[in-house]
Amino acid sequence: MTIDGETIDLVQPIATMIGAPDFDRQMFAESDEDDDEPFYLRLADGRFLALPKARLAPIVAAIWELACDGALQGEGGRLRLSAMDLAGLAAFEEATGGAGLSWRGGEKLREMGRKLTANGGLPAIALPESFTARLRPYQAQGVAWLAFLRDLNRGGVLADDMGLGKTVQALALIAMEKAAGRLGAPALVVAPTSLMANWRREAEKFAPDLSVVVLQGSDRKKRFAEIGAADIVLSTYPLISKDHETLKARQWSLVFLDEAQTIKIPNAATTRLIRSLHARTRFCLTGTPLENHLGELWSIFSFALPGFLSDLSSFTQAFRTPIEKKGDAERGRLLAKRVRPFLLRRTKEEVANELPPKTEIVERVEMEGAQHDLYESIRLSMHEKVRAAIAAKGFSRSRIVILDALLKLRQCCCYPRLLKLSAKASAKARSAKLERLTELLDALLDENRRVLVFSQFTSMLDLIRPELDARGVAYSLLTGDTRDRAGAINDFQDGRTKIFLISLEAGGVGLNLTAADTVILYDPWWNPAVEDQAIDRAHRLGLEKPVFVHKIVVAGTIEEKMSALKEKKRALAESLFDPDGTPTLALTEADLDLLFAP
Repeated sequence: MTIDGETIDLVQPIATMIGAPDFDRQMFAESDEDDDEPFYLRLADGRFLALPKARLAPIVAAIWELACDGALQGEGGRLRLSAMDLAGLAAFEEATGGAGLSWRGGEKLREMGRKLTANGGLPAIALPESFTARLRPYQAQGVAWLAFLRDLNRGGVLADDMGLGKTVQALALIAMEKAAGRLGAPALVVAPTSLMANWRREAEKFAPDLSVVVLQGSDRKKRFAEIGAADIVLSTYPLISKDHETLKARQWSLVFLDEAQTIKIPNAATTRLIRSLHARTRFCLTGTPLENHLGELWSIFSFALPGFLSDLSSFTQAFRTPIEKKGDAERGRLLAKRVRPFLLRRTKEEVANELPPKTEIVERVEMEGAQHDLYESIRLSMHEKVRAAIAAKGFSRSRIVILDALLKLRQCCCYPRLLKLSAKASAKARSAKLERLTELLDALLDENRRVLVFSQFTSMLDLIRPELDARGVAYSLLTGDTRDRAGAINDFQDGRTKIFLISLEAGGVGLNLTAADTVILYDPWWNPAVEDQAIDRAHRLGLEKPVFVHKIVVAGTIEEKMSALKEKKRALAESLFDPDGTPTLALTEADLDLLFAP
């Protein structure tokens, strides 16, 4: 204010007043806009300035909110803002504008703040020609948001529901950075082991000009020398501790944490190691930024925006305790307002109009260790056995041997325990596919999804059931042995269960499960028509929302080769398969060589 030619700073006296232990916000919260009662504000030199309380109230409210965000610092409660407070700055400007005040200076910062709060809109993006994915409108908006934060040198949390394309949005940003010559150093992606194949394949498919180095497996150290020339480096959470010295020694242009809820425990060793990585910009990708308590949200933001939510102790005192233990709705509103500019979440319901009726997602997983070794030994031995049978009896008379060999390979992909192995061998060989299924189900249940899980093997469903029992998840089960078929269906349709385990033989036809919005095909089938029948249990008339179909495929195995073969011979599908999905003799020796290839 200017009084008698003297310029008086109001912000500092108000900040000092708010920071006082005896400050009572209610005296301003209850102020009526027509109230001309004066309030006497103490200035730094000891004088008092009389101001209308109604005009002062929105200014006090705006500074109080900034104070709750930690903007009041140091002796005397000085108001200090960083680039992470730009959204608060925009809100401050809006509040004081309502009080009839005008701003001078900081135009660029205030404009960025308005864009960050979506009031000013984000600049449109231009994808490079080399990027082949066609983005849906909400995905393009997500990329624009990532790019805007990247321009601010600030990170964020992309928290879209599972299946909405967080991976492709991240790849689009990396492709844009490279095309603009801003990549400089490689981008690092840290993800669960089960998603390595997915990231590699998505990069190859949508951004083929990006060079990718995958740090996985016992021989990964041989690829350390390739990191400097790469555009994207893929690593896994379990390997962070083993490769930390190498990863920390580099300056990364971008770091993405996929399934970032993995670092939800603030003091876990992996969380601390990941926080120590050096990058200009950090992003977290997760469909579940908050599962149990606010400490998890703090942990994710402590990586994406270090210091944004203060230290854990201060955050607990300012937000977690008041919100979780005292039910302080005002603090909850303030926290949501603070993180909103840096957390972008779209649910499937919100973007339903942009989604096709059916979205198919191939979840590629990698086998490791004992499961990989077992698969290779079976592949080599059975390929030799099949060749010997064909040489001795001819191709047409070797059908039983061929089908038995293919079955064993498929069972090994699903779970080695499906094979007739010794207890010792079974214990060693874990299932990469089952681990990915449990990750998927955990995330989908957090999103309140209704899920159908199909498998050809009832024995595989029996191995899935203990995983659900251990999590306390209620489920329906439909196999040839199910006596109360109607009861199992009604439990799912009426919402008493959210997961329905179904064997292909018992549930491939004759079901109308319109309560489902997600279908998981645990193992791929020979006949595409049989897969379509299973998917149509959910995707049919009466469904009110889009259906997402997740096909779990083990990379580099017979499952992936089956998919390639089906695509190659799509026109011959009718002749390739019997009605039950079993390969007919239209399958050639060349096809067999493809299926058994390493």
